[in-house]
Amino acid sequence: MLEIGTKAPEFTLPDQNGEIHSLSDYKGKKVILYFYPKDMTGGCTSQACSFRDRYPQITEKGAVVLGVSKDSIESHKRFEEKHGLPFTLLADEELKVITAYDVLKPGKDGKPTKSLIRSTYLIDEDGIIIKAFGAVKPKDNADQMLEALV
Repeated sequence: MLEIGTKAPEFTLPDQNGEIHSLSDYKGKKVILYFYPKDMTGGCTSQACSFRDRYPQITEKGAVVLGVSKDSIESHKRFEEKHGLPFTLLADEELKVITAYDVLKPGKDGKPTKSLIRSTYLIDEDGIIIKAFGAVKPKDNADQMLEALV
């Protein structure tokens, strides 16, 4: 996990519609950046749907939600449509952002694997990490982030 108080790494990734997003696009807003292992799986669906259900309260507090996994644009599109997700899903198939945010599980040899640690960062309006949560519980993550938003 990256340290609280540090500048969040910049990124540029495509969303579920193929549109390009950069962290700098959200300057002036708080960003909930959550990393999840795989579209359409039980825990990831539970997590995404809890963010969907809390989305109105999150946006009332001036934040946006960005979900990131190594799944493809097409997979994200199916996931969004099946569950009515109102937020952006970013496709990081090359693991560049996932690596930059230090959310890959370490292997037995200490080197990172290709498996993700379900993690969430809260980034302030100036791009500084103000909260970081690793190994989050899928069902509780949206409530946890709502509490973190002040």
